[in-house]
Amino acid sequence: MLAFDYRHFGESKGEPRQLFLIPYQLEDYTAAIKYARSPKEIDPARIALWGTSASAGYGIVIAAKDKNIACVCAQCPGLDPHASGKMFLKKLGIGHLLRLFVHGQRDMMRFRLGLSPHKIPIVGKPGSIAFFPILDAYEGYSKLASKNFVNEICARVILRSHGFKPVEHLQNMQCPILIQICEHDSLAPLSTETATELEKYAEVKRYPIGHFDIYIGENFEKSISDQLEFFKKHLCLTKTINGGD
Repeated sequence: MLAFDYRHFGESKGEPRQLFLIPYQLEDYTAAIKYARSPKEIDPARIALWGTSASAGYGIVIAAKDKNIACVCAQCPGLDPHASGKMFLKKLGIGHLLRLFVHGQRDMMRFRLGLSPHKIPIVGKPGSIAFFPILDAYEGYSKLASKNFVNEICARVILRSHGFKPVEHLQNMQCPILIQICEHDSLAPLSTETATELEKYAEVKRYPIGHFDIYIGENFEKSISDQLEFFKKHLCLTKTINGGD
């Protein structure tokens, strides 16, 4: 298995730190696949992609273009930005979203002037200024984050994370897909229409849990068991690329 940190995060290089740009992360994921195919002992046509949350959608977008991907596992994927937008508007209110927009504009202005970035917390308690000021997200990150986790992100993400719709790429997929849906997802919800549409293109597993429940305890074990069954069915032995979150 090959795991990696996206540029600007973790142990990867890149300045400014904590800069989240989807095009960059897609490039990094594609570069990781190219690297995994380079050893002589690896069959370049037997690469499996695994991702969770945001990166789960990346795997679908990449595999829709790369016809040599053997299969894709997408755990609690971010596929439906319209459903997410509606949920965040309902939970946070228009006032909070406008305040986030102002923070995003401030960061973009500082970037254009060659100044240091303006950052906001990734997660925070309800009522605070954060990208995800949602209790479920705050408690989930608190339980799962490593000691070197940096709870900051460049605020321009608020302006640049729209328009990315992995679900639109499903119709171009030619490899098997496993999509694992958390039915009470507080970060990456799916509309009823989108959830039904997935059945046309993928093997769908549903779990009556929240977004972060799939990472711990019995829910984690069930998720992993379903993934292993999927990989054994479609791969036997291969190289898996893990894009993280």
